[in-house]
Amino acid sequence: MSAARLPLAVRLWDGTTLAPAGAAQATLTVKSPLALTELANPTMGGLARSYVEQHIDIDGAAREVVRMAEALCDTPMMVRDQWLRFGDWIRHSRAYDRTAIRRHYDVGDDFYALWLDARRVYSCAYFRRADDTLDIAQEQKLDHICRKLRLAAGERFLDIGCGWGALAMWAASRYGARALGVTLSQSQYDYAQARIREHGLEDRCEVRLLDYRDVPEEGSYDKIASVGMFEHVGRRNLPVYFAKIERLLKPGGLVMNHGITLNNPEQRELGSGIGGFIDRYVFPGGELTHISHVLATMGAHGLESWDVESLRVHYARTLWQWVERLEANRGAAVASVGEKLYRIWRIYMTGSAHAFERGWLSIYQVLAGKPLAGGALALPATRDYIYGR
Repeated sequence: MSAARLPLAVRLWDGTTLAPAGAAQATLTVKSPLALTELANPTMGGLARSYVEQHIDIDGAAREVVRMAEALCDTPMMVRDQWLRFGDWIRHSRAYDRTAIRRHYDVGDDFYALWLDARRVYSCAYFRRADDTLDIAQEQKLDHICRKLRLAAGERFLDIGCGWGALAMWAASRYGARALGVTLSQSQYDYAQARIREHGLEDRCEVRLLDYRDVPEEGSYDKIASVGMFEHVGRRNLPVYFAKIERLLKPGGLVMNHGITLNNPEQRELGSGIGGFIDRYVFPGGELTHISHVLATMGAHGLESWDVESLRVHYARTLWQWVERLEANRGAAVASVGEKLYRIWRIYMTGSAHAFERGWLSIYQVLAGKPLAGGALALPATRDYIYGR
């Protein structure tokens, strides 16, 4: 689509402004002639890169800006039969994953505190009502997971990729579980340890700085959760990941895998340059797949899927709230991490919110179990125990 047909004003480096036919809803500032070459055949990933590198500025409501960016690029969102650029052979070693995770999460706790909820839950919230605040919705998500798992007092609970410790602490304090969380982020580990001590949960809640592949298997777990983690695992490593979970889980035990998926089974990454932008600036080594591949791999490694729930609309709403909170705290964010990182997170979360709204991405909670020898799982026949009051 031509830029002339969009409600977009364009301001050039010499002060010249090109106005749309009607009222402008956003302004694109081109900061040098060099930036024009990047706009000649634009992609959404390319526009995001130009914004992050400050070759262009984009002023306007985030929702309108990203919609116009999509219309301006007018390129297919699907990439078929294409693996990520650097090859799976060198990705997702323990050293690679540790570096990638710390690059994303160890940018500073103060920065994340500006736009996350009070418990610092960096994953999709669960909105039951139209007026739910982000804090309430994140607590509802934590409880939704524990209810799905039928978590009970005294059970051993493992949280793989525990973030700042919110789910492990919720499981220990509200359900009486003996909770262990593992993370590769030093900042998350330090923060979670301090919170556990602050709330007096040392006797039933622990966080370790540990790769999921290295969780000891001499003791098995009644319940396992993995929230926002398997996106970092890599497609080739999904069998390793689910096989490890199966070995850690007691017979009859339950696991809840909560993660982002692509919405077309033929996709390897989002098109229009978005996948490349995310890999370079946001989540090095992050890889997505379709829910059908997730279910097939879980089943192939002894985990029977029992309940599958899409939270796509919830994640769009979560992300828009994160964007609004980040923008409202722009000054503090730039002071904390600098202009470039502020721009990376702002454009990344804006684009992600749009992708969930458009149906390019989804997010699923998959509840699965490790059947007993006779095939039974410790689950009721209906979902009333999850949603009933």
